[in-house]
Amino acid sequence: MWSVHFNRKMSDCTAPEIAEAYEDVRNDRTETNWMLITYADGSDNVWTLVGKGEGGLDELKQNLSDDFRGFGYIRVISGDELSRRPKFVLIRYVGKSVSQFKKTKLTVHGGDVMRVLSQYAVSVDADSIDELTIEDIMDRVQKAGGAHYTRQE
Repeated sequence: MWSVHFNRKMSDCTAPEIAEAYEDVRNDRTETNWMLITYADGSDNVWTLVGKGEGGLDELKQNLSDDFRGFGYIRVISGDELSRRPKFVLIRYVGKSVSQFKKTKLTVHGGDVMRVLSQYAVSVDADSIDELTIEDIMDRVQKAGGAHYTRQE
């Protein structure tokens, strides 16, 4: 009988600036609506904050490239004029130039990241910048959101 043992080394997503950015995006009293993390320079298991900002998905996308791998987290506003509420989206981005080995590492470490960036309505996987559109994200959020009301005149 063959026995395969997979020694999964956890990744380190405990940098204080990651937790601070996460709380900042989640805080309705701030304008910060996105954050992005990747592996620290020279590391395949320590996460670092790439950036955060107030420019939404478009600003987050400015930090992505074909050789980027990491996770984004954004706040969007969902609902209609009767009920507007923040929703959160986790983005797993692996550019087309990333090697299969590095893609696998990101997949293995994804659980560690999701324990820190834990509150989200939907998650989105993408491997190109063009794939990430606010229309697609809002459609996913709406579908995941449950009841939808339209105003009756």
